[in-house]
Amino acid sequence: MRANADTTRAPPQVADVKDFTLKLNKAAAAALGMDGYVTVSYNYNESLIFSGTHAPAFVLRVVTLGNGTDKNEAFAKSFFSFFEKELGIPDNRGYIIFNDPSPVNLAHKSTTFAVLLG
Repeated sequence: MRANADTTRAPPQVADVKDFTLKLNKAAAAALGMDGYVTVSYNYNESLIFSGTHAPAFVLRVVTLGNGTDKNEAFAKSFFSFFEKELGIPDNRGYIIFNDPSPVNLAHKSTTFAVLLG
């Protein structure tokens, strides 16, 4: 199981991006139940319009291998709770996109995860 979380458009009050991404990385690892291979990227996008306004919102992309769709609802609850707590963004101001590309479609260390996971 591997994960990548990428956020787009959060409120400008994220004064310390490195601190925020460390918190998000820790929250993602806890939500997804993994210690390693968690990658987080934060990108502020002032032009994002969500439901017709520029009010704070986010789009989160979560890429995991082998989690199965039955876990997505629990993952969603954890991530929405994080954004509400850390950024004050309610759950009706964001989308979470879950993607499981399969081990043959994700690479690391010059090979695919199909090989790495054997």
